[in-house]
Amino acid sequence: MQIRISLPQQTLELHDAHGALLRRYPVSTASNGPGEHSGSGCTPRGRHLVRAKVGAGETANTVFVGRRPTGEVWSPELATRFPGRDWILSRILWLSGREPGCNRLGEVDTMRRYIYLHGSPDGSVTGVPGSHGCVRLRNDDIIELFDLVPAYTPVDIVEFGVEAGSWNDLREAAASVREAVFVVEQKVPAEIELDEHDASSRHVLARDNDGNPVGTGRLLPDGHIGRMAVLADWRGKGVGRALLERLLEESAGLGMRRLALHAQTQATGFYRRFGFVEEGPEFMEAGIPHRTMVRSP
Repeated sequence: MQIRISLPQQTLELHDAHGALLRRYPVSTASNGPGEHSGSGCTPRGRHLVRAKVGAGETANTVFVGRRPTGEVWSPELATRFPGRDWILSRILWLSGREPGCNRLGEVDTMRRYIYLHGSPDGSVTGVPGSHGCVRLRNDDIIELFDLVPAYTPVDIVEFGVEAGSWNDLREAAASVREAVFVVEQKVPAEIELDEHDASSRHVLARDNDGNPVGTGRLLPDGHIGRMAVLADWRGKGVGRALLERLLEESAGLGMRRLALHAQTQATGFYRRFGFVEEGPEFMEAGIPHRTMVRSP
């Protein structure tokens, strides 16, 4: 399993090993925005893991201080008595960074900053930033997530969000990414890059914090996935994985049981991680070596 937290969308997604969406929850990250430095009050970015789980079996709304239950149970009356407290409730998933110099060790160490996924008072998680650095969830959501994930589950905290829509909805943004990647970078002829399948396909689009498009992909009505593209500056940051996972979610919603794609040969390892397998020999498409890959239940 893997967790992805989107800072622009203020959501947490849990996916299984083959990319299927298991849960999606609203969250609240830092009101100070993203950042890794000790004392910043910011939510750290990048690759993490669940280093420790705290609070198994405790009553919902149990209050924690220093990862220990205080014996209190949150209530509106308790909140009135202590208006300035940063409430950490119900369960704690304590994060540890995996990238030395970015979110691990020294002044940027996520674990030493005590960054948690934790429960918060009902009504305080509204899908907008508001925490002091941690990731707040609703109490029912953190209890459910706590029971679903083991220790050492990977957690990516990213500065992009993914949406799905029709070609009419996303054409301008998706086409700009495809032109940059396929036409300019890979020298695919412009006259074959856009085709008759776009209008009937379901499209996904990744946008950064400022709303700029950074990646795209599409799902044809017959279950073919294609036009997967991520801008060069955003590769290696989990965008491709997020796009493919959203396409898998869309295909599941449409009841598609068999999926296929034409993968550039150098990318077949990426698709294998999601249950796709090669079928047939290598072939050339737009001057680039490809393999057909399929995914069945």
